Amino acid sequence: MRLIRKLYCRLFQGAFRLALPILPYRDPKLLTSVEDIPAALSEKGKLNPLIVTDAQINALGLTRPLEAALKRRGIDYVLFDGARPNPTTAMVERAVELYRTKGCDSLIAFGGGSPMDCAKATGALVARPKKSLGKMAGILKVRRRLPYLVAVPTTAGTGSETTLAAVIVDAKTRHKYVINDFFLIPPCAVLDPRLIHSLPRDLMAATGIDALTHAVEAYIGRSTNKHTRRDAEEATALIFANLKAAAVHESQEAEAAMLRAAHLAGRAFTRSYVGYIHAVSHSLSGQYDLPHGRTNATLLPIVLEMYGDKIHKKLARLAVAAGLGQAGEEDQVLARRFLDQVRALNDALDIPRTIPQIREEDIPTMARYADKEGNPLYPVPVLWDAGELEAIYRKAVK
Repeated sequence: MRLIRKLYCRLFQGAFRLALPILPYRDPKLLTSVEDIPAALSEKGKLNPLIVTDAQINALGLTRPLEAALKRRGIDYVLFDGARPNPTTAMVERAVELYRTKGCDSLIAFGGGSPMDCAKATGALVARPKKSLGKMAGILKVRRRLPYLVAVPTTAGTGSETTLAAVIVDAKTRHKYVINDFFLIPPCAVLDPRLIHSLPRDLMAATGIDALTHAVEAYIGRSTNKHTRRDAEEATALIFANLKAAAVHESQEAEAAMLRAAHLAGRAFTRSYVGYIHAVSHSLSGQYDLPHGRTNATLLPIVLEMYGDKIHKKLARLAVAAGLGQAGEEDQVLARRFLDQVRALNDALDIPRTIPQIREEDIPTMARYADKEGNPLYPVPVLWDAGELEAIYRKAVK
């Protein structure tokens, strides 16, 4: 990356870091059971929520306890199960139409990252009916309070119940972009481990490494503070200690620990941001309709290796926090052990080491999208432009 652009990126990131203490971040009110949602809605005078979920969750009947609880409280609701992996602008527009025609007054996001993103984007379009989602991509372009939103994660990975981001795919171009605004942070979230008990092993594994990616990218970036470092360290320790057990549903304690880990990692990266792993992953999952969590998991060790000794000191601290080494060992030794353990965890969970769908002719365009997303916003440890980012895709396809 050219020197002038590097200076601009670092100045931009430095300004955001200085502003962190005064920016309107907030943590959602946490509930522990879906049965608590009707009371939370009633307290706000909301009596007709739109439940945004996907067809698989609906078919599995995971929303039934919530629906029963709403009926007992006399609260009407409308169910939209049209969210899909990598939600598109067309899906969001269908949800908005249903919200309006049924006279809804609030939203319940029920599912993994895709229903969460779909619900947030639905709220953004309800709040800004004359503005397209594409025009809200970027930083602080929603600028309106969304309808009251309750977030109910059914995966332990994205942390979307505490983040200010929604990731959407343009239905025509397949370009994936991120909407970032404080109004997208849900005011209420439910961490109910019963909801992740039936997740397939591969999904639990991929979303768990997704949460690890959030924690690691937040930690190695240049916009951390003591609070985000603490959250990222705890999340990392919980994931290494519990993910393998949670993936095979060995205990509810492990599942609850993974929900907390995902929440902490989401809280960390909401304030300290992510990095090039996410920027590249978004372009890949948008282009080839791949699961975002799985592409993150594959890219995590690849990009960490490419950052080199610039992140050894921070990876060493994470290794100690995760119980992978002892304070006092050399940073390089601890960092290498951390990388080795990430790869070992991926292998144990059958996360692929490569992404064979990548086509050489697509790389320059995807790299430009990643460059546009990552620079100047993401406070990465090493700055790369589009040409340099192309190396990540090529390493991932080998």
